Amino acid sequence: MSGWQWQQTMLRIKDPVASVDYYTKNYGMTLLAKCDFPQWEFALYFLATLPEGTTYDLDPNSEEAQEYLWKGEYNGHKNVALELTHNYGTESTEGPVYHGGNAGECEELGKGGRDGFGHIAFNCDDVYAACAGLEANGVTFKKKPDEGMMKGLAFAYDPDGYWVEIVSRAGAEGHGITNQFNLSQTMMRIKDPAKTIPFYEACGLTLLRKMSHERGKFTNFFMASLTPELKEAYTAAVGEEGAEGEKAVAFVKSLFIPVLELTHNWGTEDDAEFKHYSGNEARPGCGSDGRGFGHIGFLVDDVYDACDALEPLGFGFKKKVRRSLPYVITVHAWQRAPKRAHANMCAEVKRLAVCVVACFKAG
Repeated sequence: MSGWQWQQTMLRIKDPVASVDYYTKNYGMTLLAKCDFPQWEFALYFLATLPEGTTYDLDPNSEEAQEYLWKGEYNGHKNVALELTHNYGTESTEGPVYHGGNAGECEELGKGGRDGFGHIAFNCDDVYAACAGLEANGVTFKKKPDEGMMKGLAFAYDPDGYWVEIVSRAGAEGHGITNQFNLSQTMMRIKDPAKTIPFYEACGLTLLRKMSHERGKFTNFFMASLTPELKEAYTAAVGEEGAEGEKAVAFVKSLFIPVLELTHNWGTEDDAEFKHYSGNEARPGCGSDGRGFGHIGFLVDDVYDACDALEPLGFGFKKKVRRSLPYVITVHAWQRAPKRAHANMCAEVKRLAVCVVACFKAG
């Protein structure tokens, strides 16, 4: 449908120097592009994991960098970026500015919380060695790999308190990934998988893995944008086992591209009053105003057709597309646009953000 490809996860950040350094120096990400909007007092920083050995020497402020951001790819896959949004002046604020998205830190939510966003994650070959290196670099942790009930995985804090999961590639023999780290997932909590999974399938994602936890009373669904070649490889790899078998686990771990991890806590779908916060609401007791996570975004061939196709699903729009605009770059559906001057590209990113899909209305 309209060539959907997942392209970004957006997080608001307090200090771009600290955050860009954190992700580039600790996880090997590359700053692909920077876009400033002085008239609206904010800037966007786009980072991605590039295959080890890739030479990237473009000026992040250049037209060429903008072109690479939207069109750059490896093995047929578009770059999936971490978009860091900096509102001017927050770096001078004392204390936390944004809410990391996880429960108890937010007084009005109470234990368990109703935050939608959970974490991002990076895969690596050796979680213990990786975490030792991160700790030596001054990274702090919510959970180290030998702590808690779930051994062998960890959660680090980034400069704004977002959780960064460190996950092992163990079991994915022959994955061919030589990077120490690759951006591997964005996790969001959902209310009703019967509604949310079809929504993201309509956005071009394929359900790769389903993992239920009887003890914890929750299920994780892992979805990704796959090329036709990878879809064939997935079908051949998992066979009759399907998304709930061990072969699906190995396939997901073998991917260089990230997956969308959707977490469903059992029973929420039956509670008419239950809802998840999207990360865009102002709420007291959650940092300065409760915001943090912003959105995920997709590239499409035609944003008008893409939004028209989503409308029958009935989940609604945060903003509705206006067909009078020639090129639209949107939060959930950013249209692939022809090459243009860097200044024009930057100006259009927010000026034409008119088709924002409220993803949490789907769950």
